[in-house]
Amino acid sequence: MYISNATGCSSIWGGPAATSPYTTNEKGQGPAWANSLFEDNAEHGLGMYLGQEAIRNSLAAQAKELIAVEYTDADLKAAAQEWLDTMANGEANKAATEKFVAELEASVIEGCPCEACTLGAAILAKKEYLSKKSVWIFGGDGWAYDIGFGGVDHVLASGQDVNIFVFDTEVYSNTGGQASKASNIGQVAQFAAAGKDIKKKSLAEIAMSYGYIYVAQVAMGANPAQTIKAIAEAEAYPGPSLIIGYAPCEMHSIKGGMVNCQVEMKKAVECGYWNLFRFNPEADKKFVLDSKKPAGGYQEFLMNEARYSRLTREFPDRATELFARNEAEAMARYEHLEKLVALYSAE
Repeated sequence: MYISNATGCSSIWGGPAATSPYTTNEKGQGPAWANSLFEDNAEHGLGMYLGQEAIRNSLAAQAKELIAVEYTDADLKAAAQEWLDTMANGEANKAATEKFVAELEASVIEGCPCEACTLGAAILAKKEYLSKKSVWIFGGDGWAYDIGFGGVDHVLASGQDVNIFVFDTEVYSNTGGQASKASNIGQVAQFAAAGKDIKKKSLAEIAMSYGYIYVAQVAMGANPAQTIKAIAEAEAYPGPSLIIGYAPCEMHSIKGGMVNCQVEMKKAVECGYWNLFRFNPEADKKFVLDSKKPAGGYQEFLMNEARYSRLTREFPDRATELFARNEAEAMARYEHLEKLVALYSAE
């Protein structure tokens, strides 16, 4: 797995010196993590993908040459062909790569000048690039919705097999709590001291409009199974993917503190503040709405977070108006998502 991580909160928990959220498997294989600038992380991640893809394509050309050599071992030819056939399938390519490497190591004679051994040795020298890499681009909403949006859009529109995961805190968390295009109506933040008065940007629908991008919204605390399902589907999808995860943040000032962030995610989904869905262009059922109808308690949810409740103390009349608009937009958004279910079902 290759990870390109935008500077921000996710780079703080993603790449600290003393600890790491990442690990290796029993074979010592694990993610390669790199931090990039706030404004060009998507392009950086695409570059990581294109670099390894160029190496894999050159290895594929050598594998085809190896198969074409008349006296190449039959088992090695079969393993090379299986590797070629599964190049684009991450799961299937794991076993095919192991088999191909084992056959190469058994067949290549060190120092032998024959064409098969020369090609085999050249492939073995770059064996770490044989397996299909899972490429993920991580960052927050300040990067994805705002400063790095041009790059995110460019990378998603490229059609390349990369995955973008956005940790949506609805505010520039790591730089002092400034309002972002992901901030919602009535939310108090820097540059929105009297509450933001325009609604949140729909990054998911911008991506869906292309028609060939896998898109999902998740909230781990609300539905862990749906979160894992979306990640697995995005990984398996042979093209660009975008997952937006609801991420309660210290800047939200949740009552009881961040120990309650998983519970807060669940409340956000139940009341309709955040919606869970998956859009898979390759599936028979392209759009799946995983959220149930809002169950009420919307204003109580807003009042559980100081980013909203403080507005009632400083601008009470404005708070009443903005919070009503916030809820109305959320209810309209859910109805819109229900229409998308019907729309894509009719295709």
